[in-house]
Amino acid sequence: MKLRKLGGRAIGVLALLTAAVTVGALATPVAATAPDGGELGVAWTAAQDAPLYPNVHIDWDVPITMSDGTVLKANVYRPMDAQGRIVDTPLPTIVNLTPYTKLVSNIVDSALSIPVLPDILTNFLAGFDLSSAGLGGLTELTKVLPGGGARLFAADRKLVQSGYTQVVADVRGTGFSEGVWQVFQEREQLDSVEVIDWASRQSWSDGKVGMSGISYSAINQVHAAEHHPDALKAIFPVEPGSDLVRDVLATGGALGFGFIPPWLLGVNFLKLMPDLTALFSGNFDWKWLADRSQSPMTFFDYIIQALTVQSVPEIPDNLKSLLETNSSLRQGWLGHPDQVRVPTMIYGGWHDIFTYSEPRIYNAIPLPPGQKQLVMGDTYHANPGSGFGAPGAPPRLDVLQRTWFDKWLKGIDNGIDGYGPVTLFQQGGSWTTAGEFPRPEADYRRLYLSGAPSGTTNASLHDGSLTTEPGAAQRLTVGPGLMSLCSRDSAQSTAGITAILDICAKDARPMELNGLTFTSPPVAEPTIVSGPVSVHLNTVLDATDGYWSATLNDVGPDGSSKVLTSGQLTASLRKVDDTRSSRSANGDYTDPYPYLTLDTREPLVPGQPTQLDLGLTATDAVLQPGHRLRVDVFAFNFPRGLPLRPLLNESQLLPQHIDIDPSAPSWVNVPLGGRPGW
Repeated sequence: MKLRKLGGRAIGVLALLTAAVTVGALATPVAATAPDGGELGVAWTAAQDAPLYPNVHIDWDVPITMSDGTVLKANVYRPMDAQGRIVDTPLPTIVNLTPYTKLVSNIVDSALSIPVLPDILTNFLAGFDLSSAGLGGLTELTKVLPGGGARLFAADRKLVQSGYTQVVADVRGTGFSEGVWQVFQEREQLDSVEVIDWASRQSWSDGKVGMSGISYSAINQVHAAEHHPDALKAIFPVEPGSDLVRDVLATGGALGFGFIPPWLLGVNFLKLMPDLTALFSGNFDWKWLADRSQSPMTFFDYIIQALTVQSVPEIPDNLKSLLETNSSLRQGWLGHPDQVRVPTMIYGGWHDIFTYSEPRIYNAIPLPPGQKQLVMGDTYHANPGSGFGAPGAPPRLDVLQRTWFDKWLKGIDNGIDGYGPVTLFQQGGSWTTAGEFPRPEADYRRLYLSGAPSGTTNASLHDGSLTTEPGAAQRLTVGPGLMSLCSRDSAQSTAGITAILDICAKDARPMELNGLTFTSPPVAEPTIVSGPVSVHLNTVLDATDGYWSATLNDVGPDGSSKVLTSGQLTASLRKVDDTRSSRSANGDYTDPYPYLTLDTREPLVPGQPTQLDLGLTATDAVLQPGHRLRVDVFAFNFPRGLPLRPLLNESQLLPQHIDIDPSAPSWVNVPLGGRPGW
């Protein structure tokens, strides 16, 4: 029997048949007993690592004409048999729409398809560890390949070899596609539906379509599913966003400076790369060039205006549209996951740029658990699936994706609908499974910000406490600082790049040099934190605007302070939309939803107390015995948030104050489970 060497183990046809029998025997959709899927997970991995077909054929730059005449270009990947013949049996089709050019996707795919290279790299990186040198974040970035994340960004050759056709298309106005880049606007969303319809009607398609891809391609999946194309049967979005203004574009009403400008530069640069092969062969698409000349630096004018306009009355109309709830621009960036009706498995990270949206998408989808699933890792945007496939962790991302599509596109009863349905890395602990998120055993509790010293730090601007009763009257002052450059928020906003340095991403003490800290007593028993968090502040400013940032931290007995979640808010944009917010039983916000619009802006009166509610993204963690809960409060958070220049001018970067006042207290509303002993 001919064997294929895979990851140091010989897996042949016999092993594949054994895996198939194992999956069939265990296919009853019962919740997995472990995040790794148990015996099912082993079978899923074995099936993925023994593809049905040995080779892949690529049709390059296939034109797909949209209803408005714009031509998108796609690469079509089809399996080939051992004789080198393209498999002509109609197969399910996987669509990936990307703005990063299918050329980049093909380069990644080509590297991953070099014989034995992926296995060599995977084996090497599996043991690669620089944590002892303070570079644990770099180590985590290298685990993307062993964790299967790299294959989902590109064309997934293994998936094609498993009996699928894959279509990787350049989004309108990017790559080699014609048109002007729209960044998720109405026409671009319609393109996704039309590409799905086109793919389902080709001779190589059996009419069933799934969607794959990371980040932008994941957002496109959710948008496409909201439009209900008939052929779309399942999606596997990795790191999707759904409320892009709050996710990353203007979190808390401030420009996401660490991510948005470099991202826009990158996409705009890539979209200007011409199709040299077509140029030299005399088949160059001159319509492509004319379209690029219309908008060579799409949306970058917004960035320039946000940084240079001096006052609110001077804000131009196009920038105002970004800050108007009902503008077509903003509506295009607001998803409606409650409209999704196809099986959806979501992967996200607790420190991803889209953490705000990922649990919300899962909870909004009106499907039963199993048909929708959520996996949340302790990861950033640049390292999806880091650590997957290791003992105790979920199966690799490419394994989960293939198994998901086998179930919902091929009808294979492989038990994936019994996995999860919520698989979470519990910060401070390990991988867990749950029936829902947030965990039902977590109840919201109000803990007050007190000026009384906790005795846990001498490095912050003020060492305060978290208490069960309001503290004595006291005014605490915090000024803008730049230690946020060395912080987990900085790492999050740069997609994990600055997380390479453990001293910044894994310990908040450098950033706390510029902040106020409020720390609880140690917990007596393991105490979970599960869900969104809200911080209520009684503030006083010396200007008409300001900027607040807060984090919720796990403080170890050694004094280390690890950020679990964070949030930020421009003070004048504090007005909350109660129709989209949630509250706990006592009426406190658990998840305030500020409008973040100019027409609801409320400038502050200098010297007058002003209360505001600052939402922190949902999290899941466990405080081990002896650990403490801490809230950090800051007056600046660059590069995670940079207020628009007019609002920055109004704040004057002056010190800001929190009034600790028993009659108007400040607090954190935090979802706790267990008996902390306070």
